[in-house]
Formats: sequence, C-alpha cells, structure tokens
Amino acid sequence: MAVEAKYSIVREVGRGSYGVVYEAVVNQTRNKVAVKRMHCNVPENVELALQEFWALQSIQKQHENVIQLEECVLQNGRAFQPISHRYGKSDNHLLLVETCLKGRRCMDPKSACFLWFVMEFCDGGNMNEYLLSRSPDAQLNNSFMRQLSSAVAFLHRNHIVHRDLKSDNILISHRRGSPVVKVADFGLSKVCQGKGNVNQHRFSSACGSNFYMAPEVWEGHYTAKADIFALGIIFWAMVERITFRDGDTEKELLGTYICQGKRLIPLGEALLENPNMKLQIPLKKKKSMPDDLCKLLRDMLAFNPKERLDAFQLEVRIRQISYGKKRQRSAS
Repeated sequence: MAVEAKYSIVREVGRGSYGVVYEAVVNQTRNKVAVKRMHCNVPENVELALQEFWALQSIQKQHENVIQLEECVLQNGRAFQPISHRYGKSDNHLLLVETCLKGRRCMDPKSACFLWFVMEFCDGGNMNEYLLSRSPDAQLNNSFMRQLSSAVAFLHRNHIVHRDLKSDNILISHRRGSPVVKVADFGLSKVCQGKGNVNQHRFSSACGSNFYMAPEVWEGHYTAKADIFALGIIFWAMVERITFRDGDTEKELLGTYICQGKRLIPLGEALLENPNMKLQIPLKKKKSMPDDLCKLLRDMLAFNPKERLDAFQLEVRIRQISYGKKRQRSAS
C-alpha cells in the first residue's frame, strides 16, 4: 500500500542534517504517528538510515522508554514498499545494505529514494525544550533519571549502544497526565553482534555531540560505557539547569562543561586533557543536591571507564538516591 494512501502528513515538526520528521495521521484510524524521512541519495545517508533500522528492528520486546517503530517503508521514485522489521529481512533491505557497502547511489540514481520510519507520536517535544519551559522540579527530574536509566539498561541488554544520547534526542509523551521519556534517534547507534556483556565490545569511530562525548570517545576507542557518561552530563545539567548556546543553531541546550576564559570546553575533552581534574558537583549551590546524587554523578562521569558505572549498576543505584523522592508523612 502506498505510504501516501496509508498516512496523511499534517506538519513538519523537526529537521536535521539526517532527515525530516513530520506529524502524520493513519488515515484508517486517525491515530497520530511520527514519520521520519531519510534521503538515501548518498552512501553516508544510507548507512545512517540502516543503522537506525537495524537498532529498532533488533529489539524483540518493546520498552516504554524507547521509541517504538511501527513500520519502515522504502520509497523508490513513486513506488512504496514496506520493509519487514519483525520477521526477517526483505529483499529491499538487503538491496539497501548492498548499496551502502558498494558506495553506489540507492536504486536508480534518477529516482528519488527515501526511507520512511513510522513511529509512535510524542506530543511533548524533546526533553530539552520540555524542561527549559518549566520550573525546576526534583520529583520530575528523579522520574526522568529513572526512566532514562531503565531505557539505556534495556538497550544495552539488547546489545544496542546509542552513541548519541543528548536531551534533543529524548522525546516526551504524556500518558495519563504523567510525562514519559522516549529515547529516540538511533542513526549513530550500533548493534553489537554475538553474545556476552555489551561492555566488552569496542568501537573506534568517534561520533556523537561534543558536549556529551566521553573522554575515550575523543580518543577513538570506547565501549558502551560512553552512553553512561552522556547520561551523566544530561542528569547533572537537568538537576542544576546548566545550559550552553549551540554555535550552529543558537539554541539553548542542557549540558555541562568547563569554562576556560570565555571558552566552553566539553567535559569529556577537559577530562582527557586533565584526567585528575576534580569535578565540582554541585556546580551552582552546595545544597542543590544530596551527597548520594553527587556521588552517583561522579561515578557516571569517571574519567576511567573501568571506574565508571555500567548501565545495569546505574539502574540499581538510581533507585537508591534520596533526591526527588516524596517524603512520607509520619503517622500521628
């Protein structure tokens, strides 16, 4: 069935260097969905589209805090062909892989070629916009930290390393009035082959956004624990509302850094230059966070990956911190 007959585009909600995201509706049910279109006109774009497809299709069981893929559709000219993502790989998928590896333009170079990802719709925008439009709330921060820790532990159990965690890549959905975070944008992710602990897999291609990159990513040899460093940056910035202005987009973004005069140095880069640097946590007010949260953040942002928490340890530790928990009233 043609994608234009099955879905109707309502409006554009986001645009980046890798694709365009639209709000759409399913014509038959009128349910809202998000549709991400990635142009497969050059091998680099094909590879990004495939990495997102591989990550989302490899998850056998859905998680509430990971964006859900409804279907993936290949457009070649005016022809639209759904690609199976639950019960094996289709011929079209294999052709995309071959195209990527051989470095050719996708399909017929004269035809428009796109990969459309149809995903659940998140009505709250991204986490960066959501938090900066609201007053600080410790209970909300605690909820987001728990949800994100659970999501990353789930991904790592499924041998998926995100490699580009940041507040712009985390979406917000409202369920029964409570905001639910959704980890999204898997274009830079890697699905680790084989069994065993995901932290045993090593990567060499430095990727991600500078302000969230772990020290070892800057050097080009790292493991899944780089995701934990990125989460540590997000958690710290979320609690203290530390922001910087992105030089390319001029957007205000949540993220921690080191000041050197007027320059803002990404924390991972600063730690690489000075591994013995002691992080000043909290950065703003001494009473802005309890000691157990300070210790947790230091353990997430450790320079040495061997001393850093992994996702499974973090999932346990995050439930033990006192920050943001409702105080129980004593019985009268």
